[in-house]
Amino acid sequence: MATDDVVVDVSQDWVLACDVQQRFMQGLGRTSNSVEHSAQCRQVRALGGDCYDFMPLKDDRLALVVGDASGKGVAAALMIASVQSSLRTAALFMGNDPATLLKTVNLQAYASSLADRYATVFYGVFDRSTRMLRYVNAGHTPPVVLRRNGSIDTLETGGAPVGMFPDSSYEEGVAQLDPGDVVITYTDGVIEAANQSAEEWGVQGLFKATAAWSRQGTENAEHLVRSIFNSMDDFSRGRQTDDATLAVLRVL
Repeated sequence: MATDDVVVDVSQDWVLACDVQQRFMQGLGRTSNSVEHSAQCRQVRALGGDCYDFMPLKDDRLALVVGDASGKGVAAALMIASVQSSLRTAALFMGNDPATLLKTVNLQAYASSLADRYATVFYGVFDRSTRMLRYVNAGHTPPVVLRRNGSIDTLETGGAPVGMFPDSSYEEGVAQLDPGDVVITYTDGVIEAANQSAEEWGVQGLFKATAAWSRQGTENAEHLVRSIFNSMDDFSRGRQTDDATLAVLRVL
């Protein structure tokens, strides 16, 4: 067939790719009798390198995932889609073992990605019966636990980003959660939002936004996600230069 006879509808392929990526992230406003969660992913372009996921596991547990691939655009989207797919598959067999799961996903990511491609990942498993969160932070921006008493903990235990080294091993961290505690996971695009003077919103901006939400007395995970993004946008005047993702888990 001659080249002239081949018509490639790039715009249609692009729309389809965007739709597929969005279908990977449908965890808004889910609630059970023990926990509620909400999330939002705002890519700079229609396709991007951020992801989040909430996956029900056996033994009445819930997995929380937030990832951020290096780079932007199509290349980052392909990388994070591969990682998220590997996470979902591995979770079917070893979802309750965060350290082993991340080691497996890392090997897959390293084997299938280019030398300069990697992804930071936070993977946590919340046990509804004990309210314990077991997690691995693979090079990701540390999530925060906003305690009901106002104190804040960070979740940093883990290892290197996936896909960076073939022999990475991972250490599991543990956080005991109580009713009213909130886990806030995010990508660096949230805290690196900058105003016109090139000042970054930073972790302090995130803390101020969560404190304002607490004072409002609207204890709702979905409202918290909206409040944080609204505060970030107010600071940056709506300027967004990097993919930004928030995923919140609140213990009831």
